Amino acid sequence: MIRDGVPDEPANSSGPGEITRRKADHLEVAASGRAAFTKSTLLEHVHLVHQALPELAQGDIDLSTMLVGKRLRLPLVVTGMTGGTPEAAQVNRDLARAAQATGVAFGVGSQRAMAEHPELTATYQVRDVAPDVVLFGNVGGVQALAMGPAKVIELARRIHADAICVHLNPGQELIQDRGDRDFRGVADGIARLIDASPIPVIVKETGCGMSSETVRRLAYAGVTTVDVAGAGGTSWVAVEAVRAADGSDAQSLGNELWDWGIPTAVSVVACARANLDVIASGGVRSGYDVARAIALGARVGGAAAPFLRAQRAGGTDAVIALIEQFATAIRAVCLLAGCATPAALARAPRHLGAPLRSYLEDLEL
Repeated sequence: MIRDGVPDEPANSSGPGEITRRKADHLEVAASGRAAFTKSTLLEHVHLVHQALPELAQGDIDLSTMLVGKRLRLPLVVTGMTGGTPEAAQVNRDLARAAQATGVAFGVGSQRAMAEHPELTATYQVRDVAPDVVLFGNVGGVQALAMGPAKVIELARRIHADAICVHLNPGQELIQDRGDRDFRGVADGIARLIDASPIPVIVKETGCGMSSETVRRLAYAGVTTVDVAGAGGTSWVAVEAVRAADGSDAQSLGNELWDWGIPTAVSVVACARANLDVIASGGVRSGYDVARAIALGARVGGAAAPFLRAQRAGGTDAVIALIEQFATAIRAVCLLAGCATPAALARAPRHLGAPLRSYLEDLEL
């Protein structure tokens, strides 16, 4: 745990005790809201046009969608958060039960701890409580390169994952004490993993979003599905700044770069324009946010912090209730926009507010 803002040991020391403390710190800070961006996702500048004659009944709305070749009952992913601690094991199992009950996808947090310390494997395993859930494994891009495809695929196999998420987090790593500093070769590592993997590979950011340049590199590597994890929600640069020792260079740099990243709405457009399947996460806090992201070209929405807070407040039942709130709002927006499916939102009339429109024009999106 954090004591007076100082982690007990260097962040990337090799012992399982330090990994457990780091994971616990991450959960604590993310759930607290202390590491939120001060800037917006820009999703609030997506305005769908009201249809007073939708010619639809609420029961006509079909929220099911396909993602990585699997059918979801709702266009939503509870995105990867944690693993490696007893608390993380309970969080993962509660979230997985909720995902199973509601028909959404679910991802575990980084499996690096599991790779380095196999005794932590059980904290990522959820198949016994969620046999049908669409489940995503998770490994860092630098670690995927270092491990090689066979070991990454084995990590996914050991939790019976339906897809592998490779996460990109250079912003976070630069602030984390002893974090990664060399990101060369990651795109080639992803390409090799895609060639070898029997299950789909998703590439995700972790709160700083994806640019057109990144998207082109990923598409060239063979990536077809991305999770943009844009700016506007939890800043993992900020998480590491909060964890850093008071007065340290890491804390100073983290505070300076606290808001670094591309807003979620902009990242969604960049990825959709490249014809990738897009999971829109990063500051997605409601079903209305999901609907607005889908209107920009996302296939599904994704969120982490709201579901973590719900789990802490009331376990699986509270998470199910929140997912159902998301579904109710998505269904309502579809009806009010005259759309029988979420996918139809991408073709519905809309207005983009000036801040988002200006951002997209500057980047020629």
